[in-house]
This record gives sequence, structure tokens and C-alpha cells, in this order.
Amino acid sequence: MSIYLKTPPQPTNLLFDLGASFSWVDCTHNYSSSTYHAIPCSSSLCNSLGSHACSNCFGSPGPGCSNGSCALFPENSVTRRSTMANALIDWLSLPHTDGRNPGQLGAIPEFIFSCSKKKSLLKGLVKGVAGVAGLGRSNFSLSAQVSNTLSSPDLFALCLSGSPSAPGVVFLGTSGPYYFYPQIDLSKYLIYTPLLSNPVRSTLAIYRYPSAEYFIGLTSIKVNGKVVQFDHTLLNIDANGYGGTKLSTVTPYTMLHSTIFKAFTDAFVNETATLNLTVTQPVKPFNVCYNADDVRDTRLGPAVVTIDLVMQCDDVFWRIFGSNSMVRIVSEGIDMWCLGFLDGGSDMRTAVVIGGHQMEDNLLQFDLDNNRLGFSSSVLAHGTMCANFNFTTNNNLG
Repeated sequence: MSIYLKTPPQPTNLLFDLGASFSWVDCTHNYSSSTYHAIPCSSSLCNSLGSHACSNCFGSPGPGCSNGSCALFPENSVTRRSTMANALIDWLSLPHTDGRNPGQLGAIPEFIFSCSKKKSLLKGLVKGVAGVAGLGRSNFSLSAQVSNTLSSPDLFALCLSGSPSAPGVVFLGTSGPYYFYPQIDLSKYLIYTPLLSNPVRSTLAIYRYPSAEYFIGLTSIKVNGKVVQFDHTLLNIDANGYGGTKLSTVTPYTMLHSTIFKAFTDAFVNETATLNLTVTQPVKPFNVCYNADDVRDTRLGPAVVTIDLVMQCDDVFWRIFGSNSMVRIVSEGIDMWCLGFLDGGSDMRTAVVIGGHQMEDNLLQFDLDNNRLGFSSSVLAHGTMCANFNFTTNNNLG
């Protein structure tokens, strides 16, 4: 995800994280802006950020180093490493859109984020990113600050690209339309399910705050239309924050509690056998794989049985086709399709973590005003893909 930070505006690539309550940027070098300023430690804004620490500078003064400034604890979403860093305010610019094209840049002049002085905090993140865009449940997430500044709806929609060479798109503060080539408005295909709260945050050992992550009420899993049998109480969130189903853009593949994983993979293997497919020696980290030559290709990916994530009733389900359930593994002497779901162990805090691969080429709308998630299932079924948004700038939009 690319935003425009600083004055003059500079494109900044960030990893967007559905579980991060605020954004952070690496400030170890070349952070040059005429509009940044630190947040005083004693200010009401610092208190609103939930900060309980002050930052003192032992080096050259700058964006990441100032005495008596408000301190936050940015976290690497992948390695879970954290550090103390200045809270900062600077100018953020994002392009307007009519749902068809991006337009001129609009300004968020008081954007609040954290400015890390430790280069090591980037370790483990995607190459080329300068930090994390926080999209979690928080008044200081990127989406909430855009909504508050522009008085727009408190929602955002994301469409992760399934192509390694073409970007997806994030819409902030607009409920649609969302047009993708060839002029398909994907907002018309959204199905809604309530967003649930988890009373306990699991990151940074801060357990007294509600989670910033997004949970949904998964009630069952179907493979080829048949309900998978397991202990369904695992899908409930208990008073200590254990159980339930959440969405994570920083988890590559969906993780399942061991009890669910065993029942799910057994069901998948049994149902796929009806297609005359036989499992072969798997490739780590996957447990179920098939020779690619044996699997037929379709416009919805490899031809395997469907997986349905059933929500509040049987009519509300997120259907997963082969493009999102399977992962192609090609290396020396190996060419296979593997089931892209992993065993998360029996000590998983969250029973089901829906990962990035399962979200690719799916439109997801996080509507905080109405506390609901809109999901499209695979947009390939509607004749488009998330890489098909027209990024040609329309200068008449602004």
C-alpha cells in the first residue's frame, strides 16, 4: 500500500495490518519534512493514545528523537518485535476517488503515527516497505483518521491482488461504487455478516484493552457442501479472549486449531478423492498436496472441491474456490498444488485465522459505522480481479 507522507508529499510504501491500532514508519534515515511535529508527553492527545511513557533524546534531534515527547510502542506485525518510539504528527495525502479512478491528492494535515528509530523493526516485513499502516479497531488507525478528518463514513474496503506483478487497492471512507475492469461494480456483490469484538488484546502483553483485530461469527465449515464435524465451541470467543475467527493480512495462509485442522483436511481429502485426485508427498509447510498434472485448471483456479465458511445462517457463507484454497509449488522436479491451510497447533489463541492468501481477489468491506463485514467471495467469479482497478489519474476528481 502506498501513501503520500510528509511535506512535500513523498510516496511511502507500507504493509497494511488489520490488527494494528496505529501506523508506524521507519525514521532511521532520510525523514525530511517541513510539517512534522512531536506530541508533548503531558498532552491530552498523548493520553488519548494510551501512552504511558515519555521519550527522551540521546542523539541528534529530529523526527524520531525529541525530549519530552509522547512515546508509543510500534510492533512488527510479522516478528512481533516492538520498540519505544516517538508519536508524531505530519501531513498525509491520499488520492480522491469516484470508485473508477484515483484523482487529485486530498490532505490529512494532522496524521498521527509513530516514528521508529530502530531499523531492525523492519526485519521480516515485505521488502521495500517503510513501516505498517494500521487498519485495526482504533480511533488512531489510518481509516479512522481519514474518516474523522473528511467526515466520511467510518469504513474501508480492500481488494488484495492475487497477482505478484500488479497491485490491489484499498478504498477509505467510501461505501462504493468500486469499479473494476470491465466496468464491474463489486459493491453490488457484497454479503454482510456482523463484526464481533474480542474483549482481550493479545499483542504486546497489553491484556486490559479490547482487541484491535476484526472477528467474525463463523459457525461452521463445509467442504463440498458437507459440514465438517469438530468441536464447534472452539468458534466462540470466551471471556479470556480465546477462540473465535479473525482476519489477518499479515498471516500468509489460514491457520486452524489442530482439532479443526485434522477434521477439515480429512474431509477435504475424502471429498477431493471423488474427483479422482490422490494426495502425494507434501511440501512443507503444507500437509495436503496433489500433482499439478492431475488437477484441471479453471477460471476459478485449480478444480478442487469448494470450501464454505458459514456465518450466522446457512445462507450467509464465504465460498472459497481453488484459486484461494490451493497454492502452486514449483521447484526442481516438483510441480504440485497444495492446500493452503495450516495447522496452528492446539494452543492457538484464536481458533481460525483467515490469512492473506484466502483474501486475495476477494473484496472485503469493513463497515465500522454498522459494525459489519461485507465480503464478495472470489471476484474471479464475476469476471474481474483485484488487479483490475484503473489507476489512471483523473485530475478532475478532487
